[in-house]
Formats: sequence, C-alpha cells, structure tokens
Amino acid sequence: MLRSSFTPHLIEAGCDEVGRGCLAGPVVAAAVILPKKYRHKLLRDSKQLKKEQRDALQGDIRRDALAWAIAAVDNEEIDRINILNASFKAMHLALDQIRELRPELLLIDGNRFKPYQEIRFECVIKGDDKYLSIAAASVLAKTYRDDLMARYHEQYPGYGWITNVGYPTNEHREGIKRLGETPLHRKSFRLLPDQLELFVDE
Repeated sequence: MLRSSFTPHLIEAGCDEVGRGCLAGPVVAAAVILPKKYRHKLLRDSKQLKKEQRDALQGDIRRDALAWAIAAVDNEEIDRINILNASFKAMHLALDQIRELRPELLLIDGNRFKPYQEIRFECVIKGDDKYLSIAAASVLAKTYRDDLMARYHEQYPGYGWITNVGYPTNEHREGIKRLGETPLHRKSFRLLPDQLELFVDE
C-alpha cells in the first residue's frame, strides 16, 4: 500500500511529470498536497491504471486535495533548454500556482531535481508507486497531457497521437516519414532512427 506521507507533520507536495520520452508535445507536471493520513484504495502510479480509472481518479484527487496544480512546458522550450531542465521547470511552474498552502517538503518522483524556493525536497525513485501524493500528481499530469494530445491528434492526424500520445511508436515514426514533422515535434530529439541524437541530459 502506498504511504500517505513522508513525515508526520510537514506540509508535503508530491510532484511528478509525464512526457519526457515523447517526440512531440509538451512535458507536463503536477503538484499535489493531500491531507495527512489520506487513503484511497485505487490510487497508484498512473502507468498501472487504465484510462477509465485515471479519469475517475482525477476527479477524486481534485476534490480531496488540499491544493493541486498542473503546468506544461512546450516543445519549443524543451528544444531550447533540454528535456531534463524542462521537466524541472514544469514542476516549478506547477508549484508556483499553489497559493492555498506553502509546502514545507517536496516529494519528487525520480532521482534529480532543481531546488525550488529553498524548500526542502526528497527525490524518491519510483515515488509514484510509493507515495500517494506523487501518485496523485502522476494521475493529474497524465490525464491532462493525454487529453491535450488527443486534441492535437485532431489537428495533426496521421501520427497516432490518440493512442501513443507522442511516444516513439512505429506508427508515430511512420507518420513522420510519410508526413514530415509538425510544429509540435521536438526538433532536438531523434525523430527518426537515422537522425543524430542532439539531446544532452544535463
């Protein structure tokens, strides 16, 4: 069972992002502050949930959370600052929006983070499968981004974004070969296997 908190008393915000490995679209992050001793029998890492479960859970999270926010960094900014920095920026932008409560501790999914406003943070590998607040952030970020990519699919059909949401599937690669790049593609990424990888993770 996922833990409700890292500490007994500090106000904790769980943070997670989605879309780092995509070839197109933004990277999206969410921050969520849940009540202490919060419980939810279905809430877990969004990747382990079906779409219908995520869609239902996002309503519960928005209702039950003490505070929550979602932010995105678009593909052009990703190309300018690289995907790792864009992921940190998306988390920072989400935290900027939380004004109801000031977090005293940030729980970050993964092993790296850029400090935010001198607030203490803990990086937790696979944190979305360990802490409810991180899992909640993963659900909000993924449902928001999946819905966004579904709308982009209507604008740019032929890449399979309705199902692959921008990840490098065969259908997506074939769409790039056949139709070329869209304004939403990340130019610094290896869009096709024979392209040079320009992304530097630092």
